[in-house]
Amino acid sequence: MQTWLMYALLTVLSWGVYGVILHAARSKMPMGAETPNASLKAFLFVCIAYALIGIVTALVLKARGTNWSFTGDTGSGIPLSLIAGMAGALGALTLVLALGAAATPIIKGGGGFGVAAAAAVMPIVFGGAPLVNTVTAMLLHRPEKSLPPQFIIGCVLAIVGTVLVAKYAPSNNPGTAAHAPASPAEAPKPH
Repeated sequence: MQTWLMYALLTVLSWGVYGVILHAARSKMPMGAETPNASLKAFLFVCIAYALIGIVTALVLKARGTNWSFTGDTGSGIPLSLIAGMAGALGALTLVLALGAAATPIIKGGGGFGVAAAAAVMPIVFGGAPLVNTVTAMLLHRPEKSLPPQFIIGCVLAIVGTVLVAKYAPSNNPGTAAHAPASPAEAPKPH
């Protein structure tokens, strides 16, 4: 297996479980009056984890004998790296906020997905992000030829697939514990 593909698949694995684990962590934070803060409390520890990974990265650079220069032939890589980091961190922040809002009952203005919030949110994030990435890359590096129809079809299929996975994930189906309880009129009568 090629090295880039191995790393790409490891990214798929780690980001694939990220939302589910993050939502589980959020749901274990204090609730009640603290429910609005649960997502931010989970995000705080995501930030700490980022810092720990940063320290490990510095140790790897040191072990590889880096010269600690961050300026190449076209300028310094620091500003764009910081902007990329801010985009990633902002995405992680808005993700925990989306998970919290999706878990909130509909009667309180949320999505009503409860424990299945990650099954509703993550397909939208991971289906939409590649499309934004591709369009952004095309704007920065304009294609020399017109877009092939297969690309357009692929984009449409990605959008349709994202909507279908988010809407019809088995854990999102009515009747599961993830949804708000039935109204008193719909509740089964005791025997």
